[in-house]
Amino acid sequence: MNQLPFTALLNQVFGGVANALLNALHIQHNAAAPINNAVAMQVLVFLILLLTFIILRTRISVDNPGGLQHLFESMHEFVNGQSREIIGHHYKPYTPYLVTLGLFILTSNLIGLIPSLEAPTAVPVVPLGCAVVTWFYYHVQGLKSHGPAYFKHFMGPVWWLAPLMVPIEVFSHLARMLSLTVRLYANMFAGDMVTLVFFSLMPIGVPIIFMGLHIGVAFIQTFIFVLLATVYIGEATAHEH
Repeated sequence: MNQLPFTALLNQVFGGVANALLNALHIQHNAAAPINNAVAMQVLVFLILLLTFIILRTRISVDNPGGLQHLFESMHEFVNGQSREIIGHHYKPYTPYLVTLGLFILTSNLIGLIPSLEAPTAVPVVPLGCAVVTWFYYHVQGLKSHGPAYFKHFMGPVWWLAPLMVPIEVFSHLARMLSLTVRLYANMFAGDMVTLVFFSLMPIGVPIIFMGLHIGVAFIQTFIFVLLATVYIGEATAHEH
């Protein structure tokens, strides 16, 4: 795999540290380039978001909010409203995670449109990472909300169905990780491939249309991922009345 310029820079600066860490963990890797493009692009997304938040923090104003503040407040209110409808009155503690998740995925989806960069979400391991973190997050929140009684959700409505329901529920929840991963990865990978093909065939004019479609897919897939995460959190933390 060809290294992107930013990947090459990271390998030049941090390659020795990365090699030492991977060797200590006994993980097979390319010693000449231990940091791959997917990792480098995630680092770049993190730096972009961090810089954006620093700029936003220095410009926050109650009396005269700027365009960037309006944009992020709108995104926060959108996720907040969606959480309120799906999760219920106890939605507020989960909004920070959902907003952070959405910003990371959206930035990762869109960064591939910049020349010499790639969308890390077009590599399976990155959507899988988001899915695994979300899976653990909503189970942890379920345990915090219900305590050990949370596991009763896996046993079905009556005790004698438990031997049948527990395996079904376990496989169902594990399948959620696969579903989240494949949906995001497949759409972003296909979008990248279609855009690259048309750029190689007709570099002027027509690719702009597919870039517009790619941007639309990036927003839609971010929305779907965050929506499903919200649904899973709502199910895990719901209290019967």
